[in-house]
Amino acid sequence: MILYPAIDLKDGQCVRLYKGEMAQATIFNDDPAAQARAFSRQGAEWLHLVDLNGAFAGTPVNAAAVESILDAVEIPCQLGGGIRDMATIEGWLTRGLRRVILGTVAVEQQALVRKAAKAFPGQVAVGIDARDGRVATKGWAEETDVEVTELARQFEDAGVAAIIYTDINRDGAMQGPNVAATAALARAVSIPVIASGGVSRLEDLVALRECGAPLNGAISGRALYDGKLDLAEAIATLKA
Repeated sequence: MILYPAIDLKDGQCVRLYKGEMAQATIFNDDPAAQARAFSRQGAEWLHLVDLNGAFAGTPVNAAAVESILDAVEIPCQLGGGIRDMATIEGWLTRGLRRVILGTVAVEQQALVRKAAKAFPGQVAVGIDARDGRVATKGWAEETDVEVTELARQFEDAGVAAIIYTDINRDGAMQGPNVAATAALARAVSIPVIASGGVSRLEDLVALRECGAPLNGAISGRALYDGKLDLAEAIATLKA
């Protein structure tokens, strides 16, 4: 199981939100490239990047910060936030991103997700962000009546590389991940699932690894910045 350190970008800085609220952003580093290098030196195999402003705007906003990260490290990076058309998808993959994450369009334009996954095999993931089992879109600002598993199953035959499942109520709250819901999703689909939201201790990663479902990995942000989770130790534990 892979541990994906998160770099959430707001106004060009590395931040963490509390339960998806842009007004409750804590700045952890004003140099995203330096943060990426730090994670790389500690042994990160992947980086998980989010353009928070872009998620609300519907178009990339923190492109300069993302590009600085791509120039700074050699490890693969995945990016979500504001990616809602083929031109943006192709542009990011051409610039060196290993994987794009499609969230809002996975609900509103499923044909685009399928087209992108076919055009760029292994490089398109679906981001499913939910509150109480219902999918939220546009930077988590709009809630839908779509159920998580219902949406995920729509892409079973699309060839997407992974599903990043975020429990919004756990995100940044340091209260542990929603292991049960994540495991249930992973058992319901054949697509690799990456857990996000609430991973704050080594025990959380172990719980996800041993949940009985084949998870691809887990994303952690605030715990790494706060020092409550040691990246090198966590990676070693997951490999043990």
